[in-house]
Amino acid sequence: MDRMLVVVFPNESKAYEGKRALQQLDSEGSISVYAYAVVTKNADGTASVKQGDDVGPIGTLVGTSLGSLIGILGGPVGVAAGAAAGMAAGSALDLNNIRVGTDFIDDVQEALVPTNVALVAEVDEEWTTPVDTRMEAIGGNVHRRALSEVRDKVDDEDVAAMKADLAQLKAEHAKAHTDRKAKLEQKINQLDSKIQAQLQRAKEKRDAAQRKAQAKVQALKARADAAKAKAS
Repeated sequence: MDRMLVVVFPNESKAYEGKRALQQLDSEGSISVYAYAVVTKNADGTASVKQGDDVGPIGTLVGTSLGSLIGILGGPVGVAAGAAAGMAAGSALDLNNIRVGTDFIDDVQEALVPTNVALVAEVDEEWTTPVDTRMEAIGGNVHRRALSEVRDKVDDEDVAAMKADLAQLKAEHAKAHTDRKAKLEQKINQLDSKIQAQLQRAKEKRDAAQRKAQAKVQALKARADAAKAKAS
């Protein structure tokens, strides 16, 4: 399953150690890494991409979901100038290209404070345990979200992606050893809460759209009745 992976570390040294672990998992066949970068948050709110020439088999961050996410993490100012070769702010800030929900972005932005460093990657992983176990041992806090298949995603696609992650976690929980079950259960509960919140937001948006449509119909009807009365 294609996922956006963000692992937040307390410093650059740990982040580079995490990147090496991610590459090792790729070489072992545990996951497939499409693109990756080490990102720091600067004091002025911009994001700097470290080792910008080392972004995985895709070979460039421009136009990718990863590049777009990094642009958003940079805040209104965008990615710091010269942070990654060829990455223009316009390309990095393509909102339609991120393919993850806004709640995921909010979680990552909250975790990525100026004192922390993030390993950001687009990966294909069948199980979350290999990455989680390796990153947690290094001191990383893992955030992940399944990527929507289309760029113009809707609420239903975001929920479907989260439900796919939830099903994966539940499957792992059923097979996990006792020491791992507690961590997986916590992740399951957190993701289930996010799903319920997203469903509620989607319902509120649909209800508001329906009320707006009904108001338009009533306004058109009132206008037609007024025109008819005037003509008679």
